[in-house]
Amino acid sequence: MKKQTAMNRDWIATARTLSEALPYLQRYEGAIVVVKFGGHAMTDAEGLRTFARDIVLMRQVGVNPVIVHGGGPMINEMLDKLQVKSDFVKGKRVTDAATMDVVEMVLSGQVNKRIVAAINEQGGKGVGLSGKDANLMICRQDDPELGLVGTPDEMDTTILHSMFRSDIIPVIAPIGMGRAGETFNVNGDTAAGAIAGALRADRLLLLTDVAGVKDGSGEVVTALTAQQIRDMTAEGIIAGGMIPKTETALDAIERGVRAVVILDGRAPNAVLLELFTEHGAGSMIRAE
Repeated sequence: MKKQTAMNRDWIATARTLSEALPYLQRYEGAIVVVKFGGHAMTDAEGLRTFARDIVLMRQVGVNPVIVHGGGPMINEMLDKLQVKSDFVKGKRVTDAATMDVVEMVLSGQVNKRIVAAINEQGGKGVGLSGKDANLMICRQDDPELGLVGTPDEMDTTILHSMFRSDIIPVIAPIGMGRAGETFNVNGDTAAGAIAGALRADRLLLLTDVAGVKDGSGEVVTALTAQQIRDMTAEGIIAGGMIPKTETALDAIERGVRAVVILDGRAPNAVLLELFTEHGAGSMIRAE
């Protein structure tokens, strides 16, 4: 009898959660949400499966998700396996032609198709592409010393809107093309921010391996303005690997994204918690 009572409590709690999600489901119907997928969840089979299920659920309830992924560890592994040697400038890998071939092979091939397959296994319609497809992301060279590393300069999101109308979930590898036909390696966060800005997305979710932006005492700050981010960076509170993510957030907001959330992609169902519950799952950054 006690076991049955406990099960009934679980069922009631589940029903309550679904009921409480209604206003959020209504709020995001038709919205564009760009998700930067990377970190531990991307290399963990169960994490990838859970992420894919959450993305398919988003599409099922009327959200237009766009996935932009990274793949740094996999690129490094393949470069080592193929014995492609790299030079480093200012701590960053120089992307020469040989390295670029490997980067494109891993990102557009191995990593991209793994995510697409996971989405399709959950009943979605995932389609993989890169920034080179349909002139989605035209780039300029970021720093001549770094070789074929690009910065998005011109965006054409026509292909993405066509996919939305067909209930397709775009999965985008951060590879861009130059005006002279060059292939450029683009930082995954930077690519996600540029795509979100060009789409004027409702949300940009940056999935990381940390809980969010932390204050001086190490506590996660759940809501921040763009000015607070600038102040915390100037004071050295935001430092290291968090700086590129907050810079991406500020740039995306300036381009018209309503809000950016930096959240822990290792947490189960982090995307659903952020969008469809009152709790949230990370640090939300808005203009003001």
